[in-house]
Amino acid sequence: MVNYAKDALKKHALLVVLLITMLVFEVLLVQAGRGSLFSAQNLTNLIGQNGYVVILAIGMLLCIISGGNIDLAVGGIVILVGAIAGTLIVEWGLNPFVSILLCLLIGILIGAWQGFWIAYVRIPAFIVTLSGMLTFRGLALILMNSQNIGPFPVEYRNLFNSFLPAHWLPEVTSELVFISTLVVGIVLSLVILCVKFFSYLQRKRKGYTVRATELISPVLLCAGILFLFYRLGQHNGIPAVLILLGLLFLVYNYFTQNTVWGRHLYAMGGNAKAARFSGINTKRILFFAYANNGFLASIAALVVVARFNQASTQAGMGFELDAIAACFIGGAAAYGGVGKISGAVIGAIFMGVLNMGMSLLGADQNLQRVINGLVLLAAVAFDVISKNRRSAA
Repeated sequence: MVNYAKDALKKHALLVVLLITMLVFEVLLVQAGRGSLFSAQNLTNLIGQNGYVVILAIGMLLCIISGGNIDLAVGGIVILVGAIAGTLIVEWGLNPFVSILLCLLIGILIGAWQGFWIAYVRIPAFIVTLSGMLTFRGLALILMNSQNIGPFPVEYRNLFNSFLPAHWLPEVTSELVFISTLVVGIVLSLVILCVKFFSYLQRKRKGYTVRATELISPVLLCAGILFLFYRLGQHNGIPAVLILLGLLFLVYNYFTQNTVWGRHLYAMGGNAKAARFSGINTKRILFFAYANNGFLASIAALVVVARFNQASTQAGMGFELDAIAACFIGGAAAYGGVGKISGAVIGAIFMGVLNMGMSLLGADQNLQRVINGLVLLAAVAFDVISKNRRSAA
């Protein structure tokens, strides 16, 4: 039991740090009389304010895994795709669903443009994406004539800003919102427990060494899910953006852990030359990573313009830094080959908790930047020092 506890603590160290950080902020907020971090409204705001960071972090993680590459242009892609969405939907009155498809296609093409220069022409990713950061933002400002575009129609905003089940039903009471939200949380928890339990039984049947204590982590995860949905039910229900984030997490977690292309990403990040000699088309893998990043950045752009109800000339500022920081805080290796989707998501949430907690405490914006910078440096330093120690051993 003690050995499992130590292993679990190492495996879920970031999650433990996140929980401790949230508890510290909760104590400080209560003592200062500034409310609760765990209130229904604050948890809902935490999801809404950091949804774009989670989406960008997932795409950025695939670039980092492929060999420590980054994409400095995601902020530029966000403002450019947002400007295109505003032009199509607000100014031209095009159908929102058609406009969304066009924006996603444009995002893929932008990512493919960068991927071509990086993967096939072999220009360093830093140079190509730095060029993209400047180019795409400039194109967006030209398209917008340096003015915000909005407001967006209600049917578009509801795709990302609505709450379920209230959006599905014409008349809904607060009791129905609470019960239905809690039921969803219970069903989701039961599904997770069943999957983990059957996986445990399957590994035991095949003769692998298993411990019954392995089921403690899924139980704790489900407890957290139940608490979250309990709180969301006390506010407006399940945010639509949370459903989008859940779907993206499931798809990309499965892709990276259970598909050939996903494993090729890790192999390439671990040793690109060895991966190439083993028959992996490393150029195609790298090209895919950036095309996919453009796709996810376009999704983030659609979420951002819906949240703020306008395509803003200030959109995307610093978004690339948020995504990169979330990945490294979440355990991605600075040199590639290591990192998980779950880690990137937790890293994004951790940053969101830091920002929200300090804002609720009334901390100065400059102090928040200092703390975020030190946290990022500490995360990367920990990875590099750990790797050097393993190499020395």
